Amino acid sequence: VNHVVWNKTSHPMLLLDLALGSPPADVALDEALLAWASARPEGEDREILRLWESPKHAVVIGRASKTADEVFLERCRDDDIPVLRRCSGGASVLIGPGCLMYGVILDLARSPHLAMISAAHQHVTERLAAALRNLHLPVDVRGNCDLTIDDHKFSGNALRIARTHVLYHGTILYDFDLSLVTRYLREPSRQPDYRSQREHNAFIRNIDASPSALRNELARQWEAKSPLTDWPRDATTRLVEEKYARDDWNLMR
Repeated sequence: VNHVVWNKTSHPMLLLDLALGSPPADVALDEALLAWASARPEGEDREILRLWESPKHAVVIGRASKTADEVFLERCRDDDIPVLRRCSGGASVLIGPGCLMYGVILDLARSPHLAMISAAHQHVTERLAAALRNLHLPVDVRGNCDLTIDDHKFSGNALRIARTHVLYHGTILYDFDLSLVTRYLREPSRQPDYRSQREHNAFIRNIDASPSALRNELARQWEAKSPLTDWPRDATTRLVEEKYARDDWNLMR
């Protein structure tokens, strides 16, 4: 397999290693960071790597997802598992302990080609794969944006392209209770060919890596050296109140 190796950025990114401990707030923060970067003063770099892990399980569905098609909603309600609709596309995922979440905010002025969806997928997933290969993991990129080992998926990814920046974010399963995915998520109607109609429990896997090693390698790959301390707290709170704590947003479809 021929892998694309992307050159590292020539400037440090901002690093935000922060979990707020509340799934609605954590999902809202990614959207708030995209808006914050887009509102930057002229000439100020606001490219960000965010790393976080939810201490609680939650289902996070894509912006255009139809809840009933992708989620066992009654089971989620019975087990007090929130269902949240993110601002990016893609299918539903289950997050929680053992699933490292990452997100990058990339500046289109610096990398205009990332305004094309296929280019953004390739750019980010190949850099993620390169980081994980440095941990001696035989990672491949399959489908549009899946990371796999031996054709078993451990990372799903999604994006939102705004006017000036791209939000690209996803999951990395390293010590997740995979049985819960089958409980809360229906089998997707649209599947990549390499899945070969396998059910969740035969398709997904954890990788053999510690969360600290994953964090360190992702930060190194993205040259995320400068801690972001002044993150958009008020905007995150407002997004929770207006969207992510409300069924008319989360369950709109």
